[in-house]
Amino acid sequence: MTGSSRSTKPLRIRDLWVWLLLALAVAAFLSPLASSNPDGLERVAEDHGFAARAQAYLRAFFPDYTVPGISHPGLTTALAGIAGTLLTFGAGYGAAILVSRGKREAAGPGNN
Repeated sequence: MTGSSRSTKPLRIRDLWVWLLLALAVAAFLSPLASSNPDGLERVAEDHGFAARAQAYLRAFFPDYTVPGISHPGLTTALAGIAGTLLTFGAGYGAAILVSRGKREAAGPGNN
């Protein structure tokens, strides 16, 4: 093998599951430790006095990083983090499948 000894193997399904489980663990255990202070945009709106005029154009799935109906603050934030991680993973996985399918179709038959 010439050049770099670094392997360029495609990501295996098992590896994908390991990374997903790691991301879910981070979401579950670190989300409740996030700061309750407003983020950058919200802080600017509060500092300049126009936060009260804000309007929601879309309904949030998890308003303020909570799951509606669950009162325990740590649990609701952890569940919102897990759900957000799964939604993001699903969107990314779906996009990757569409892109790879498009590449295979563009390559033509017999070039998989």
